[in-house]
Amino acid sequence: MNALILAAGLGTRLGELTSDRPKALVEVAGRTMLEHQLHHLSEAGFDRFVVNIHHFAPKVKAFLEEHNCFGLDIRLSDESDLLLDTGGGIRKAMRLFDNDMPVLVHNVDIFSGVDLKALYDGHVESGADATLVVAERSTSRYLYFDEGSMLRGWSNEKTGQVRSPYPGFDRTAYDPRAFQGIHVVSRSLLPLLDEIPEPKFSITDFYVDNAARLRLRSVLSDHNNWVDAGKPEALDRAAQIISACYE
Repeated sequence: MNALILAAGLGTRLGELTSDRPKALVEVAGRTMLEHQLHHLSEAGFDRFVVNIHHFAPKVKAFLEEHNCFGLDIRLSDESDLLLDTGGGIRKAMRLFDNDMPVLVHNVDIFSGVDLKALYDGHVESGADATLVVAERSTSRYLYFDEGSMLRGWSNEKTGQVRSPYPGFDRTAYDPRAFQGIHVVSRSLLPLLDEIPEPKFSITDFYVDNAARLRLRSVLSDHNNWVDAGKPEALDRAAQIISACYE
């Protein structure tokens, strides 16, 4: 099974912790975030990896070389010249897999109790173009899904902006969900991703803009067993989830 670890972010929310290293190499519970994710994903059955890199890219390369890639098949999607955002990063990285199987996309700083193999297998069985892990939690940006768990729109609670490819979209008729930074994408996305002329773009914007053209389903997860460890104050919670779900 294929897994893409999104590690190319700048890590600015972690402050001094990323002054001399990328976010992926910040340690939590005695290991770097990247090592935790590689171990966790390999234990779940994933055996082909791509890691996208940008900030302190040579340090990630050196870290993996020092550890002999932990005995795993790992390839690097190097964005040193230009940070491609989530959409551009996924588009570039997907071409580094040498098969046509779907790809699990996992942010390096997301720790959760999600059953990743079940998520991947469910995506394959569904025939969807993408499967997004979501939760019922407060957020500034919501995705809206219909009763069949298919994506229909998006909103920004801070600005009041609402977007949908469906004319007359009424967000009150749909279930608001928060994206959890984990999704599975099929190769069927690539032709549409290639239609975007800009090298860098958001995958969330892509999903919303193409919700009427693609089957974009959601899987509901427990937000209490999830953390975005992109801020120093979240690292203790990440350590708890690692102890409970990663060991």
